[in-house]
Amino acid sequence: MEESKDPEAEIRPLKPEAAGSVGLASLPCGAKEGPLPAKPGRLSRWRTGAFFLSLFLCLLVVFAFSFVIPCPVRPVSQRTWSRSYPGAAAYPFLAVADVDGDRVQDLLFAFQAAAGHLNRSRPSNGTSSCAEAGLTAPCAFVAAHSGTNGSTLWERLVGKDLLLMDCTLELEDLPACLLLVGRPGFLAALDLSTGRTRWQQAVDLGANSTVLSPLLKLPDVKIFFHSGQDGSPIGTSKGLDLPGCRGHLMHVTKSGAHYVLFYSATAVYAYSVEALFLRALALEDHHNAALKEDPHWELAVDRTTHQLSFLSSGEILSVGEAARTAGAGLLVARSGMLELVDGQRLGSVWVTDIAHLQREPVLGSFHPDEVDMLVESQVSPEKKKVLILEGASGDIEWEVELLSGEGSPGAATLATADRRSIFLFWGLYPEDMNGTGSSEDAPQRQPQRLYLFHPSLPNVLLEMSNSSEAIVAFQGVLFEQSRHACYVLLTGPPAGSLPGHVRLLKRKLKEDVASSRVIWLSQLAQDSEQSIRDRFHRMRYRSLR
Repeated sequence: MEESKDPEAEIRPLKPEAAGSVGLASLPCGAKEGPLPAKPGRLSRWRTGAFFLSLFLCLLVVFAFSFVIPCPVRPVSQRTWSRSYPGAAAYPFLAVADVDGDRVQDLLFAFQAAAGHLNRSRPSNGTSSCAEAGLTAPCAFVAAHSGTNGSTLWERLVGKDLLLMDCTLELEDLPACLLLVGRPGFLAALDLSTGRTRWQQAVDLGANSTVLSPLLKLPDVKIFFHSGQDGSPIGTSKGLDLPGCRGHLMHVTKSGAHYVLFYSATAVYAYSVEALFLRALALEDHHNAALKEDPHWELAVDRTTHQLSFLSSGEILSVGEAARTAGAGLLVARSGMLELVDGQRLGSVWVTDIAHLQREPVLGSFHPDEVDMLVESQVSPEKKKVLILEGASGDIEWEVELLSGEGSPGAATLATADRRSIFLFWGLYPEDMNGTGSSEDAPQRQPQRLYLFHPSLPNVLLEMSNSSEAIVAFQGVLFEQSRHACYVLLTGPPAGSLPGHVRLLKRKLKEDVASSRVIWLSQLAQDSEQSIRDRFHRMRYRSLR
Protein backbone atom coordinates (compact mmCIF):
# COMPACT_ATOMS: atom_id res chain seq x y z
CA MET A 1 0.00 0.00 0.00
CA GLU A 2 1.47 3.38 -1.04
CA GLU A 3 2.36 5.89 1.61
CA SER A 4 0.08 8.88 1.77
CA LYS A 5 1.56 12.10 0.33
CA ASP A 6 1.51 15.31 2.26
CA PRO A 7 -0.64 17.72 0.24
CA GLU A 8 0.96 20.68 1.98
CA ALA A 9 4.41 19.59 0.75
CA GLU A 10 3.20 19.31 -2.83
CA ILE A 11 1.63 22.73 -2.82
CA ARG A 12 4.31 24.73 -1.04
CA PRO A 13 8.09 24.51 -1.55
CA LEU A 14 10.44 23.87 1.31
CA LYS A 15 11.00 26.76 3.61
CA PRO A 16 14.55 28.06 3.90
CA GLU A 17 14.97 26.58 7.35
CA ALA A 18 13.83 23.19 6.12
CA ALA A 19 16.05 23.30 3.11
CA GLY A 20 18.97 24.11 5.34
CA SER A 21 18.27 21.22 7.69
CA VAL A 22 17.95 18.77 4.83
CA GLY A 23 21.23 19.92 3.35
CA LEU A 24 23.09 19.53 6.66
CA ALA A 25 21.60 16.15 7.32
CA SER A 26 22.76 14.88 3.92
CA LEU A 27 26.42 15.84 4.44
CA PRO A 28 28.68 12.80 4.14
CA CYS A 29 30.40 11.44 7.20
CA GLY A 30 33.48 13.44 8.15
CA ALA A 31 32.66 16.47 5.98
CA LYS A 32 33.15 19.85 7.61
CA GLU A 33 30.35 22.28 7.81
CA GLY A 34 31.06 25.29 5.59
CA PRO A 35 29.56 28.75 5.39
CA LEU A 36 26.09 29.02 4.07
CA PRO A 37 25.79 30.35 0.47
CA ALA A 38 24.66 33.93 0.05
CA LYS A 39 21.05 34.46 -0.49
CA PRO A 40 20.06 34.76 -4.19
CA GLY A 41 18.33 38.06 -3.64
CA ARG A 42 21.49 39.76 -2.33
CA LEU A 43 23.68 38.50 -5.24
CA SER A 44 21.14 39.74 -7.73
CA ARG A 45 21.19 43.20 -6.17
CA TRP A 46 25.03 43.34 -6.33
CA ARG A 47 25.08 42.29 -10.00
CA THR A 48 22.47 44.89 -10.91
CA GLY A 49 24.41 47.63 -9.14
CA ALA A 50 27.67 46.66 -10.88
CA PHE A 51 25.96 46.69 -14.28
CA PHE A 52 24.50 50.17 -13.82
CA LEU A 53 27.80 51.48 -12.44
CA SER A 54 29.67 50.20 -15.55
CA LEU A 55 27.01 51.69 -17.80
CA PHE A 56 27.31 55.04 -16.04
CA LEU A 57 31.11 55.06 -16.41
CA CYS A 58 30.87 54.24 -20.13
CA LEU A 59 28.36 57.03 -20.70
CA LEU A 60 30.60 59.42 -18.76
CA VAL A 61 33.59 58.59 -20.99
CA VAL A 62 31.51 59.01 -24.16
CA PHE A 63 30.19 62.33 -22.89
CA ALA A 64 33.70 63.56 -22.07
CA PHE A 65 35.07 62.72 -25.51
CA SER A 66 32.01 64.04 -27.33
CA PHE A 67 31.37 67.31 -25.54
CA VAL A 68 34.01 68.17 -22.96
CA ILE A 69 37.26 67.29 -24.80
CA PRO A 70 37.30 69.37 -28.01
CA CYS A 71 37.89 67.50 -31.27
CA PRO A 72 40.65 68.84 -33.54
CA VAL A 73 39.29 71.23 -36.12
CA ARG A 74 39.92 69.90 -39.60
CA PRO A 75 40.71 72.69 -42.06
CA VAL A 76 38.16 73.18 -44.79
CA SER A 77 39.95 73.07 -48.14
CA GLN A 78 38.65 74.97 -51.11
CA ARG A 79 38.12 72.73 -54.12
CA THR A 80 39.99 75.09 -56.40
CA TRP A 81 41.84 78.37 -56.01
CA SER A 82 44.31 80.53 -57.91
CA ARG A 83 46.66 83.36 -56.99
CA SER A 84 47.97 85.97 -59.43
CA TYR A 85 51.33 87.76 -59.56
CA PRO A 86 51.29 90.58 -62.13
CA GLY A 87 54.58 91.99 -63.33
CA ALA A 88 56.48 88.80 -62.55
CA ALA A 89 58.25 85.81 -64.12
CA ALA A 90 58.26 82.31 -62.64
CA TYR A 91 61.12 79.93 -61.87
CA PRO A 92 60.51 76.23 -62.67
CA PHE A 93 60.62 75.36 -58.95
CA LEU A 94 57.47 74.05 -57.26
CA ALA A 95 57.77 72.50 -53.79
CA VAL A 96 55.13 70.79 -51.62
CA ALA A 97 55.35 70.75 -47.80
CA ASP A 98 53.20 71.30 -44.71
CA VAL A 99 54.29 74.85 -43.88
CA ASP A 100 51.66 75.88 -41.32
CA GLY A 101 51.35 72.52 -39.51
CA ASP A 102 47.66 71.88 -40.31
CA ARG A 103 48.40 68.46 -41.90
CA VAL A 104 47.46 69.82 -45.32
CA GLN A 105 50.23 70.20 -47.88
CA ASP A 106 51.14 73.75 -48.88
CA LEU A 107 52.88 75.13 -51.97
CA LEU A 108 56.14 77.01 -52.32
CA PHE A 109 57.32 78.62 -55.53
CA ALA A 110 59.82 81.25 -56.66
CA PHE A 111 59.40 84.26 -58.95
CA GLN A 112 61.19 87.32 -60.27
CA ALA A 113 59.74 90.79 -59.76
CA ALA A 114 60.71 94.36 -58.90
CA ALA A 115 58.84 94.14 -55.59
CA GLY A 116 57.05 91.51 -53.54
CA HIS A 117 53.29 91.09 -53.61
CA LEU A 118 52.61 90.43 -49.93
CA ASN A 119 52.99 94.11 -49.02
CA ARG A 120 49.96 94.97 -51.15
CA SER A 121 47.64 93.35 -48.61
CA ARG A 122 49.65 93.57 -45.38
CA PRO A 123 53.19 94.60 -44.36
CA SER A 124 55.92 92.08 -45.13
CA ASN A 125 58.16 90.80 -42.34
CA GLY A 126 61.26 91.45 -44.44
CA THR A 127 62.64 93.48 -47.35
CA SER A 128 59.85 93.79 -49.89
CA SER A 129 61.54 95.33 -52.96
CA CYS A 130 64.77 95.08 -54.91
CA ALA A 131 65.51 98.77 -54.25
CA GLU A 132 65.29 98.28 -50.47
CA ALA A 133 67.80 95.43 -50.74
CA GLY A 134 70.15 97.49 -52.90
CA LEU A 135 69.56 95.29 -55.95
CA THR A 136 68.57 96.17 -59.48
CA ALA A 137 65.17 94.90 -60.60
CA PRO A 138 64.06 92.24 -61.08
CA CYS A 139 65.19 90.10 -58.14
CA ALA A 140 64.19 86.72 -56.73
CA PHE A 141 61.40 86.03 -54.21
CA VAL A 142 60.12 82.83 -52.59
CA ALA A 143 56.49 82.58 -51.43
CA ALA A 144 54.53 79.96 -49.48
CA HIS A 145 50.78 79.54 -50.07
CA SER A 146 48.27 77.62 -47.95
CA GLY A 147 47.02 74.45 -49.61
CA THR A 148 43.55 74.93 -48.15
CA ASN A 149 42.68 78.35 -49.62
CA GLY A 150 45.78 79.74 -51.36
CA SER A 151 46.40 82.50 -48.81
CA THR A 152 49.99 83.73 -48.56
CA LEU A 153 51.72 82.25 -45.51
CA TRP A 154 54.97 84.13 -46.04
CA GLU A 155 57.00 85.80 -48.76
CA ARG A 156 60.73 86.47 -48.77
CA LEU A 157 63.19 88.31 -51.00
CA VAL A 158 66.19 85.98 -51.34
CA GLY A 159 68.62 87.72 -53.71
CA LYS A 160 69.31 88.87 -57.22
CA ASP A 161 68.79 85.51 -58.89
CA LEU A 162 67.82 82.00 -57.80
CA LEU A 163 69.65 78.99 -59.19
CA LEU A 164 68.17 76.21 -57.07
CA MET A 165 65.47 75.57 -54.46
CA ASP A 166 65.17 72.35 -52.44
CA CYS A 167 62.65 72.13 -49.58
CA THR A 168 63.44 68.62 -48.34
CA LEU A 169 66.21 69.66 -45.95
CA GLU A 170 65.85 69.17 -42.19
CA LEU A 171 67.85 71.26 -39.71
CA GLU A 172 67.71 69.95 -36.13
CA ASP A 173 64.61 67.94 -37.11
CA LEU A 174 62.88 71.08 -38.42
CA PRO A 175 62.02 71.33 -42.14
CA ALA A 176 63.80 73.98 -44.17
CA CYS A 177 64.38 75.14 -47.74
CA LEU A 178 67.91 75.29 -49.07
CA LEU A 179 68.49 77.99 -51.68
CA LEU A 180 71.43 78.54 -53.99
CA VAL A 181 71.43 82.14 -55.15
CA GLY A 182 73.67 83.67 -57.81
CA ARG A 183 74.98 87.15 -58.56
CA PRO A 184 76.29 87.51 -55.90
CA GLY A 185 76.51 83.84 -54.99
CA PHE A 186 75.48 82.50 -51.58
CA LEU A 187 73.97 79.42 -50.04
CA ALA A 188 71.13 79.92 -47.55
CA ALA A 189 68.64 77.87 -45.54
CA LEU A 190 65.17 79.26 -44.81
CA ASP A 191 62.88 78.15 -42.00
CA LEU A 192 59.98 76.44 -43.74
CA SER A 193 57.32 77.70 -41.33
CA THR A 194 58.32 81.39 -41.26
CA GLY A 195 60.61 82.01 -44.23
CA ARG A 196 63.29 83.48 -41.96
CA THR A 197 66.94 82.79 -42.76
CA ARG A 198 68.45 80.02 -40.60
CA TRP A 199 71.97 80.48 -41.96
CA GLN A 200 73.73 81.95 -44.98
CA GLN A 201 77.18 81.40 -46.49
CA ALA A 202 78.92 83.04 -49.43
CA VAL A 203 79.63 80.64 -52.30
CA ASP A 204 81.95 81.32 -55.23
CA LEU A 205 80.84 78.95 -57.99
CA GLY A 206 83.09 80.43 -60.64
CA ALA A 207 82.23 82.30 -63.81
CA ASN A 208 81.37 79.23 -65.91
CA SER A 209 79.61 77.13 -63.28
CA THR A 210 76.14 75.65 -63.82
CA VAL A 211 73.79 74.17 -61.24
CA LEU A 212 72.75 70.85 -62.74
CA SER A 213 69.97 69.55 -60.49
CA PRO A 214 68.71 69.57 -56.87
CA LEU A 215 71.07 69.07 -53.98
CA LEU A 216 72.49 65.72 -53.03
CA LYS A 217 70.82 64.22 -49.94
CA LEU A 218 73.77 63.21 -47.76
CA PRO A 219 74.34 63.02 -43.99
CA ASP A 220 75.45 66.57 -43.19
CA VAL A 221 77.22 66.93 -46.56
CA LYS A 222 75.81 68.86 -49.50
CA ILE A 223 76.97 69.56 -53.01
CA PHE A 224 80.22 71.55 -53.03
CA PHE A 225 80.63 70.00 -49.55
CA HIS A 226 78.88 72.46 -47.31
CA SER A 227 77.54 71.47 -43.92
CA GLY A 228 73.77 71.12 -43.88
CA GLN A 229 73.65 72.51 -40.33
CA ASP A 230 75.28 75.90 -40.82
CA GLY A 231 76.40 76.05 -44.46
CA SER A 232 80.10 76.23 -43.61
CA PRO A 233 82.41 74.80 -46.32
CA ILE A 234 83.99 71.40 -45.70
CA GLY A 235 87.50 71.06 -47.10
CA THR A 236 88.41 72.63 -50.43
CA SER A 237 86.64 72.34 -53.75
CA LYS A 238 88.22 69.75 -56.03
CA GLY A 239 87.39 69.67 -59.72
CA LEU A 240 86.45 66.46 -61.53
CA ASP A 241 87.29 65.74 -65.15
CA LEU A 242 83.72 65.37 -66.44
CA PRO A 243 83.52 66.83 -69.97
CA GLY A 244 80.03 67.83 -71.09
CA CYS A 245 78.35 66.89 -67.79
CA ARG A 246 74.54 67.21 -68.09
CA GLY A 247 73.34 66.20 -64.64
CA HIS A 248 73.78 63.93 -61.67
CA LEU A 249 71.87 61.43 -59.57
CA MET A 250 72.27 60.51 -55.91
CA HIS A 251 71.98 56.73 -55.41
CA VAL A 252 71.97 54.75 -52.16
CA THR A 253 72.84 51.06 -52.43
CA LYS A 254 71.25 48.30 -50.35
CA SER A 255 74.25 48.36 -48.03
CA GLY A 256 73.67 52.08 -47.36
CA ALA A 257 76.61 53.39 -49.41
CA HIS A 258 76.11 56.73 -51.18
CA TYR A 259 77.20 57.15 -54.80
CA VAL A 260 76.94 60.11 -57.16
CA LEU A 261 76.30 59.33 -60.82
CA PHE A 262 77.36 62.10 -63.20
CA TYR A 263 76.30 61.71 -66.81
CA SER A 264 77.18 63.34 -70.12
CA ALA A 265 75.84 62.57 -73.59
CA THR A 266 78.19 59.62 -73.96
CA ALA A 267 79.12 58.27 -70.50
CA VAL A 268 78.01 57.72 -66.90
CA TYR A 269 80.57 58.26 -64.12
CA ALA A 270 80.19 56.89 -60.58
CA TYR A 271 81.95 58.27 -57.49
CA SER A 272 81.39 57.14 -53.93
CA VAL A 273 80.65 60.04 -51.61
CA GLU A 274 83.35 58.73 -49.30
CA ALA A 275 85.92 59.12 -52.08
CA LEU A 276 84.71 62.65 -52.91
CA PHE A 277 84.74 63.58 -49.24
CA LEU A 278 88.33 62.37 -48.79
CA ARG A 279 89.28 64.20 -51.99
CA ALA A 280 87.89 67.46 -50.62
CA LEU A 281 89.74 67.00 -47.31
CA ALA A 282 92.94 65.94 -49.10
CA LEU A 283 93.07 62.77 -46.97
CA GLU A 284 94.03 59.23 -47.85
CA ASP A 285 91.72 57.75 -45.22
CA HIS A 286 89.13 59.09 -42.85
CA HIS A 287 86.68 57.21 -40.65
CA ASN A 288 83.08 58.36 -41.01
CA ALA A 289 80.35 55.92 -40.06
CA ALA A 290 77.85 57.63 -42.38
CA LEU A 291 80.08 57.29 -45.46
CA LYS A 292 81.21 53.99 -46.96
CA GLU A 293 81.68 52.16 -50.23
CA ASP A 294 79.78 49.20 -51.68
CA PRO A 295 81.93 46.23 -52.79
CA HIS A 296 79.62 45.36 -55.71
CA TRP A 297 79.87 48.90 -57.06
CA GLU A 298 83.61 49.09 -56.58
CA LEU A 299 83.98 45.98 -58.78
CA ALA A 300 81.72 47.41 -61.51
CA VAL A 301 83.20 50.94 -61.66
CA ASP A 302 86.33 51.44 -63.77
CA ARG A 303 89.09 52.42 -61.33
CA THR A 304 90.76 54.81 -63.78
CA THR A 305 87.91 56.57 -65.57
CA HIS A 306 85.11 55.92 -62.98
CA GLN A 307 82.81 54.99 -65.88
CA LEU A 308 80.00 52.43 -65.84
CA SER A 309 79.33 50.13 -68.80
CA PHE A 310 75.80 49.46 -70.08
CA LEU A 311 74.27 47.38 -72.87
CA SER A 312 72.29 50.26 -74.41
CA SER A 313 73.86 52.75 -76.80
CA GLY A 314 73.09 56.21 -78.07
CA GLU A 315 72.94 59.72 -76.62
CA ILE A 316 72.22 59.72 -72.88
CA LEU A 317 69.30 61.99 -72.00
CA SER A 318 68.85 61.22 -68.30
CA VAL A 319 69.70 58.78 -65.51
CA GLY A 320 67.04 58.15 -62.85
CA GLU A 321 65.84 55.58 -60.35
CA ALA A 322 63.10 52.99 -60.92
CA ALA A 323 61.84 53.10 -57.32
CA ARG A 324 62.04 55.19 -54.17
CA THR A 325 63.96 52.66 -52.09
CA ALA A 326 67.64 51.96 -51.41
CA GLY A 327 69.19 49.72 -54.04
CA ALA A 328 66.53 50.60 -56.63
CA GLY A 329 67.18 49.94 -60.30
CA LEU A 330 68.61 52.65 -62.54
CA LEU A 331 66.76 53.92 -65.62
CA VAL A 332 69.14 55.06 -68.35
CA ALA A 333 67.16 57.00 -70.96
CA ARG A 334 68.85 57.38 -74.33
CA SER A 335 67.78 58.99 -77.59
CA GLY A 336 66.44 55.69 -78.98
CA MET A 337 66.08 53.26 -76.09
CA LEU A 338 65.44 52.85 -72.38
CA GLU A 339 67.47 50.49 -70.18
CA LEU A 340 66.78 49.22 -66.66
CA VAL A 341 69.98 48.42 -64.75
CA ASP A 342 70.12 46.40 -61.51
CA GLY A 343 70.80 48.98 -58.80
CA GLN A 344 73.04 46.67 -56.78
CA ARG A 345 75.08 44.58 -59.22
CA LEU A 346 74.79 47.05 -62.15
CA GLY A 347 73.82 44.39 -64.71
CA SER A 348 71.23 45.08 -67.42
CA VAL A 349 67.69 43.85 -66.63
CA TRP A 350 66.07 44.85 -69.94
CA VAL A 351 66.46 47.22 -72.89
CA THR A 352 63.44 48.56 -74.83
CA ASP A 353 63.69 50.44 -78.12
CA ILE A 354 61.81 53.77 -77.91
CA ALA A 355 62.52 56.33 -80.60
CA HIS A 356 63.10 59.96 -79.66
CA LEU A 357 62.41 59.98 -75.93
CA GLN A 358 61.26 63.46 -74.93
CA ARG A 359 62.04 63.53 -71.21
CA GLU A 360 62.81 61.46 -68.13
CA PRO A 361 60.32 58.61 -67.42
CA VAL A 362 57.65 59.11 -64.74
CA LEU A 363 57.06 56.29 -62.25
CA GLY A 364 53.61 54.85 -61.56
CA SER A 365 51.75 51.54 -61.24
CA PHE A 366 49.91 50.01 -64.18
CA HIS A 367 49.71 46.70 -62.31
CA PRO A 368 48.87 46.55 -58.58
CA ASP A 369 51.92 46.95 -56.32
CA GLU A 370 54.30 47.11 -59.29
CA VAL A 371 56.61 49.95 -60.31
CA ASP A 372 55.91 50.79 -63.95
CA MET A 373 56.78 53.89 -65.95
CA LEU A 374 55.25 56.38 -68.37
CA VAL A 375 57.43 57.68 -71.21
CA GLU A 376 56.79 60.16 -74.01
CA SER A 377 58.21 59.53 -77.46
CA GLN A 378 58.36 62.15 -80.21
CA VAL A 379 56.86 60.64 -83.38
CA SER A 380 57.12 63.81 -85.49
CA PRO A 381 57.43 67.55 -84.82
CA GLU A 382 53.65 67.64 -84.28
CA LYS A 383 52.94 64.24 -82.72
CA LYS A 384 54.04 62.19 -79.73
CA LYS A 385 53.25 58.81 -78.19
CA VAL A 386 52.48 58.34 -74.53
CA LEU A 387 53.51 54.82 -73.50
CA ILE A 388 53.31 52.88 -70.23
CA LEU A 389 56.01 50.22 -69.81
CA GLU A 390 55.90 47.26 -67.46
CA GLY A 391 58.68 47.74 -64.93
CA ALA A 392 59.56 44.04 -64.68
CA SER A 393 60.06 43.41 -68.41
CA GLY A 394 60.06 46.73 -70.28
CA ASP A 395 57.11 45.58 -72.41
CA ILE A 396 54.65 48.21 -73.65
CA GLU A 397 51.38 47.79 -71.72
CA TRP A 398 49.43 50.73 -73.16
CA GLU A 399 49.92 53.62 -75.57
CA VAL A 400 48.11 56.53 -77.17
CA GLU A 401 49.14 59.02 -79.86
CA LEU A 402 48.57 62.75 -79.28
CA LEU A 403 49.34 66.01 -80.97
CA SER A 404 51.94 67.94 -78.99
CA GLY A 405 52.51 71.65 -78.86
CA GLU A 406 55.71 73.47 -77.97
CA GLY A 407 56.42 73.70 -74.25
CA SER A 408 54.14 70.84 -73.22
CA PRO A 409 54.79 70.00 -69.53
CA GLY A 410 55.79 66.59 -68.26
CA ALA A 411 53.42 63.94 -66.92
CA ALA A 412 52.45 63.17 -63.30
CA THR A 413 51.02 60.20 -61.39
CA LEU A 414 48.99 59.73 -58.19
CA ALA A 415 48.63 56.42 -56.34
CA THR A 416 45.09 55.02 -56.03
CA ALA A 417 43.57 52.80 -53.34
CA ASP A 418 43.55 49.76 -55.66
CA ARG A 419 47.40 49.77 -55.53
CA ARG A 420 47.67 51.25 -59.02
CA SER A 421 48.04 54.84 -60.30
CA ILE A 422 46.27 57.42 -62.35
CA PHE A 423 48.41 58.95 -65.10
CA LEU A 424 48.09 62.65 -66.01
CA PHE A 425 49.62 63.97 -69.22
CA TRP A 426 49.23 66.86 -71.68
CA GLY A 427 48.61 67.02 -75.40
CA LEU A 428 45.75 67.14 -77.87
CA TYR A 429 43.77 64.09 -78.93
CA PRO A 430 43.60 64.12 -82.77
CA GLU A 431 39.80 63.99 -82.86
CA ASP A 432 39.63 67.13 -80.70
CA MET A 433 40.70 69.42 -83.56
CA ASN A 434 37.01 70.04 -84.36
CA GLY A 435 37.70 70.88 -87.97
CA THR A 436 40.03 73.79 -87.19
CA GLY A 437 42.61 72.80 -89.78
CA SER A 438 45.39 70.32 -90.43
CA SER A 439 47.23 68.47 -87.71
CA GLU A 440 50.42 70.39 -88.50
CA ASP A 441 49.19 73.71 -87.19
CA ALA A 442 46.61 72.51 -84.67
CA PRO A 443 48.93 72.29 -81.62
CA GLN A 444 49.98 75.92 -82.01
CA ARG A 445 46.39 77.20 -82.36
CA GLN A 446 44.70 74.95 -79.80
CA PRO A 447 45.24 75.11 -76.03
CA GLN A 448 47.06 72.25 -74.34
CA ARG A 449 44.69 69.77 -72.74
CA LEU A 450 45.13 67.58 -69.70
CA TYR A 451 44.16 63.89 -69.94
CA LEU A 452 43.60 61.33 -67.19
CA PHE A 453 44.08 57.58 -67.59
CA HIS A 454 43.62 54.68 -65.14
CA PRO A 455 44.55 51.04 -65.94
CA SER A 456 41.15 49.75 -64.78
CA LEU A 457 39.62 51.39 -67.89
CA PRO A 458 42.23 50.88 -70.65
CA ASN A 459 39.76 51.92 -73.36
CA VAL A 460 39.01 55.34 -71.82
CA LEU A 461 40.65 58.74 -71.64
CA LEU A 462 39.19 61.62 -69.66
CA GLU A 463 39.77 65.08 -71.06
CA MET A 464 40.05 67.14 -67.88
CA SER A 465 40.84 70.77 -68.67
CA ASN A 466 42.89 72.99 -70.95
CA SER A 467 45.39 75.81 -70.66
CA SER A 468 46.30 78.40 -73.28
CA GLU A 469 49.01 79.89 -71.03
CA ALA A 470 52.65 78.85 -70.95
CA ILE A 471 53.05 76.20 -68.24
CA VAL A 472 56.21 76.64 -66.17
CA ALA A 473 55.56 73.76 -63.72
CA PHE A 474 52.95 71.03 -63.30
CA GLN A 475 52.52 68.53 -60.48
CA GLY A 476 49.99 66.05 -59.09
CA VAL A 477 49.56 66.51 -55.34
CA LEU A 478 47.73 64.62 -52.59
CA PHE A 479 47.07 67.53 -50.24
CA GLU A 480 45.85 65.38 -47.34
CA GLN A 481 46.60 61.85 -46.19
CA SER A 482 44.81 59.54 -48.65
CA ARG A 483 42.43 62.27 -49.80
CA HIS A 484 42.09 65.60 -51.63
CA ALA A 485 43.83 64.62 -54.87
CA CYS A 486 44.62 67.69 -56.97
CA TYR A 487 46.95 69.00 -59.62
CA VAL A 488 48.89 72.27 -59.47
CA LEU A 489 49.78 74.55 -62.37
CA LEU A 490 52.30 77.38 -62.39
CA THR A 491 51.82 79.47 -65.53
CA GLY A 492 53.26 82.68 -66.96
CA PRO A 493 56.53 83.89 -68.46
CA PRO A 494 59.63 81.95 -67.35
CA ALA A 495 62.35 83.60 -65.27
CA GLY A 496 64.77 85.59 -67.38
CA SER A 497 62.11 86.76 -69.84
CA LEU A 498 60.03 89.92 -69.83
CA PRO A 499 57.66 90.07 -66.82
CA GLY A 500 54.02 89.24 -67.27
CA HIS A 501 51.15 87.62 -65.42
CA VAL A 502 52.17 84.64 -63.23
CA ARG A 503 49.41 82.44 -61.85
CA LEU A 504 49.49 79.62 -59.28
CA LEU A 505 46.46 77.35 -59.66
CA LYS A 506 45.17 74.37 -57.67
CA ARG A 507 42.33 72.23 -59.03
CA LYS A 508 40.69 69.22 -57.36
CA LEU A 509 40.56 66.16 -59.61
CA LYS A 510 36.99 65.23 -58.64
CA GLU A 511 35.75 68.64 -59.80
CA ASP A 512 37.35 68.25 -63.21
CA VAL A 513 36.15 64.65 -63.49
CA ALA A 514 32.54 65.78 -63.05
CA SER A 515 32.80 68.09 -66.06
CA SER A 516 35.24 66.00 -68.12
CA ARG A 517 34.71 64.60 -71.59
CA VAL A 518 34.96 60.84 -72.07
CA ILE A 519 37.08 59.72 -75.04
CA TRP A 520 36.73 56.13 -76.23
CA LEU A 521 40.03 54.84 -77.62
CA SER A 522 38.21 52.22 -79.71
CA GLN A 523 34.89 52.24 -81.52
CA LEU A 524 33.24 50.05 -78.90
CA ALA A 525 31.70 52.04 -76.02
CA GLN A 526 31.40 49.65 -73.08
CA ASP A 527 29.30 51.87 -70.82
CA SER A 528 27.57 55.24 -70.66
CA GLU A 529 29.75 58.32 -70.32
CA GLN A 530 28.11 59.31 -67.04
CA SER A 531 28.84 55.87 -65.57
CA ILE A 532 32.51 56.32 -66.49
CA ARG A 533 32.61 59.74 -64.80
CA ASP A 534 30.94 58.27 -61.73
CA ARG A 535 33.58 55.54 -61.50
CA PHE A 536 36.40 58.07 -61.64
CA HIS A 537 34.59 60.33 -59.19
CA ARG A 538 34.37 57.50 -56.64
CA MET A 539 38.04 56.66 -57.02
CA ARG A 540 40.07 56.89 -53.82
CA TYR A 541 43.73 57.73 -53.44
CA ARG A 542 46.53 56.74 -51.09
CA SER A 543 49.76 58.23 -49.81
CA LEU A 544 53.09 56.66 -50.68
CA ARG A 545 54.97 58.31 -47.80
